[in-house]
Amino acid sequence: MTKRIGLIVGREWSFPPAFIEAVNGRNAGVTAELVQIGYSTQDEAIPYDVLIDRISHEVPYYRSYLKKAVVEGIPVVNNPFMWTADDKFFGASLITRMGIASPKTVALPNRDYVPGIVPAESLRNLTYPLDWDGLLSYVGLPCVLKDAHGGGWKDVYVCRTKDELLHHYNHSGLLTMIVQEFIEWDHFVRCICIGQDEILPIKYDPAERKYHLEHDHLTPELGKLIVDQSRAICRALGYDMNSIEWAIRDGVPYAIDFMNPAPDMDVNSLGSHYFEWVVDRMATLAIDLAKRPRTQIADLKWSTLFTAGRKGLAKKAAATRKKVEEAAGEASKTVKARATTAAKAAASEVREGAGKAKAAAGRATGKAKAAAGRATNKVADAAEKKARGAAKTARTVVKAAADAAKEAVAEVRESRAGEAGPDDRSGTP
Repeated sequence: MTKRIGLIVGREWSFPPAFIEAVNGRNAGVTAELVQIGYSTQDEAIPYDVLIDRISHEVPYYRSYLKKAVVEGIPVVNNPFMWTADDKFFGASLITRMGIASPKTVALPNRDYVPGIVPAESLRNLTYPLDWDGLLSYVGLPCVLKDAHGGGWKDVYVCRTKDELLHHYNHSGLLTMIVQEFIEWDHFVRCICIGQDEILPIKYDPAERKYHLEHDHLTPELGKLIVDQSRAICRALGYDMNSIEWAIRDGVPYAIDFMNPAPDMDVNSLGSHYFEWVVDRMATLAIDLAKRPRTQIADLKWSTLFTAGRKGLAKKAAATRKKVEEAAGEASKTVKARATTAAKAAASEVREGAGKAKAAAGRATGKAKAAAGRATNKVADAAEKKARGAAKTARTVVKAAADAAKEAVAEVRESRAGEAGPDDRSGTP
């Protein structure tokens, strides 16, 4: 009996016909077609062996139909119960438990509420005002504000200031927003994940939203780490169709977006090479599920999901942490080595400059001494000249005084001789 695969799609045009053609062209006893449904009753049988869901996140009625299919034991890609339950804050908490590096993440209360919510009465469990400074001290700036349930780069804002963050938050309406640390990445990778096992790491430019056809963009060690961690995430979430984005900083991959159960599969985005890879793997997955179905009812317990840090995942998490620590250690050594080299070079330049300054000071001191010597000699010569002049003047004054004294003595003698007379011979002088 021929198995049937039903495809539920939205506006995308390139993947659906290529997928249907790939399945039907293999002649594997399995056919694929677009699902056609009107209303549904709870007791009617769903006429498909596998359902591929590409749009129920935007059409709630499809989500209800797909949940019924799971109850009937029909494999649905992706499990609508998990898809309904997931959000980016839950995902960040989960992979942190798994030991996988991810940005610091904060969940925010909604900015607005549905009619009937009276803030003073309905929101008594919430603390206001929010401590925005404390939040930013945790995640840092710049940061990323995004819809916790969104995808496809909708409602995603890189905020470089507190004012920018508040502006975008105040316009978020009914959405539940999260704030994440912004990873200043050296390399960016988006992995296309099919069937929880097939992982294709593609070099990606988030600014241009463009894939780059470059196969050797990762080292073997880093490539293996990213593939292993992507598999672990998809298996923990139970997603058979997903994309995971990794921002690589200092050799450490950070999972920054990993809950995309309807990933971009458009040929214009992927390019023909990667598009053909996606179509081929999706066809293989759908045919395998049609022939060897696996029930998803057991997944509703989610016991392994919430204990993802235990058993096998615990070992992988420990190995991951060790690799991250080793990479961080190597990066730290490199930074320290560069800093030491720069410090030594700077010290050498300082010593060289000090030597030059000392030599210049020596030369300046010598010149100063020579100038002082010359100045001293000039002063001495001038003083000696003045002294000789003064001595000459003094000798002239002394001579004049001596001559004056001689004249005075002579005048006194003559005066006394005149006063004695001719007969006074016995008088004393």
